[in-house]
Amino acid sequence: MESFSFNEIDPTLVNIHGSLDFDRRPEGLGVRRLPAWTRPQVPQGLDVMARMPSGVRVQLLTDATEVSLRALTTTFRIENGEPAEVPFQLQVGDALDTKFMNRGHHIKPDPSSPNGFELVRGEADEVKFVDLPNGDKFCEIWLPHNAYVMLQRLTINEGASLKPLPIETRKRWIHYGSSISHCMEAKLPSETWPAVAARSAGLSLMSFGVGGQCHLDQFMARTIREQKADFISMKIGINIINLDSMKERVFTPAMHGFLDTIREKKPLTPILVISPIYCPSAETRPGPTIPDGSGKFQTNEANLDTGSMSLTRVREILQDLIEQRRSHGDKNLSYFNGLELFNKEDRNDLPDDLHPNPAGYIRMGNRFFEKYLRDHGPR
Repeated sequence: MESFSFNEIDPTLVNIHGSLDFDRRPEGLGVRRLPAWTRPQVPQGLDVMARMPSGVRVQLLTDATEVSLRALTTTFRIENGEPAEVPFQLQVGDALDTKFMNRGHHIKPDPSSPNGFELVRGEADEVKFVDLPNGDKFCEIWLPHNAYVMLQRLTINEGASLKPLPIETRKRWIHYGSSISHCMEAKLPSETWPAVAARSAGLSLMSFGVGGQCHLDQFMARTIREQKADFISMKIGINIINLDSMKERVFTPAMHGFLDTIREKKPLTPILVISPIYCPSAETRPGPTIPDGSGKFQTNEANLDTGSMSLTRVREILQDLIEQRRSHGDKNLSYFNGLELFNKEDRNDLPDDLHPNPAGYIRMGNRFFEKYLRDHGPR
């Protein structure tokens, strides 16, 4: 067996696509989706989510028939009173093999703690993918979308080798969004809706879906602006309602500014702005949304006359804004109504009245491919 430390690995042989920064520690290489220069600017809540590698893949070209990955994971999810298993998926061609880790750290709620949670420490674990096809093959290991990952070692079978990575021939898609793009509720990393759509369309995905976030932060616009991209999409609005973080007066110029920043270096790249999916409590009432005693999210009607927005109003603003910019020359900018991805008829797959369940995310990904990427995606 030949083993490679992620702290010393040759980037011409192994690429961690979708991770723009790393925490280098003796115990491994921590994944972070945002570049290092953003660290002083990023709010703590966003930094937490950027360290969960939704959409991130370890890429290698090898003739190995066995590939193992060792990592220390930290999960937030509890299932049936126990820490959830952490999924990893190896993709070769269109085929996926799924393995799980279950010996890492986990974080559990603890109201008596000053932080409100307790870190229960565990050990590193390993996933092994066997019976890979003979000959050289391009492999992508999808990292978990809803856990921290400290990568430690990559191991291949004796007699095998890593080859220089090929030039990426797939079109590059960057997607920006909220928890409904991060998709922590999905069962597997390949089953977030952007991943489902990207795999169907044969695109290389970079995901900036970050739970609880997507407030048109300028450091996000500058990050997107600096990446290679054939297509950019952004799903905007739900968390601006959830936190009531922008009134209508602020939202419109902030949206213009976000697009202007990206256009500074990407004047012709196709950009698609996607409005929010269905959320029953906020369709016609403004935020903030607050979970009630049953775990469902409800709005605060006291903000009706303060300039706060409902989802219906956000969709109207976004559509009008895109039409205005197109009329002033930006023909590579388009609008897509989020209700085409998930609407009132899908409510049974919206258990907390805000986040789709795993089946809902898969349906969203299939719909985005069928309704947009298949005919209008990058070629």
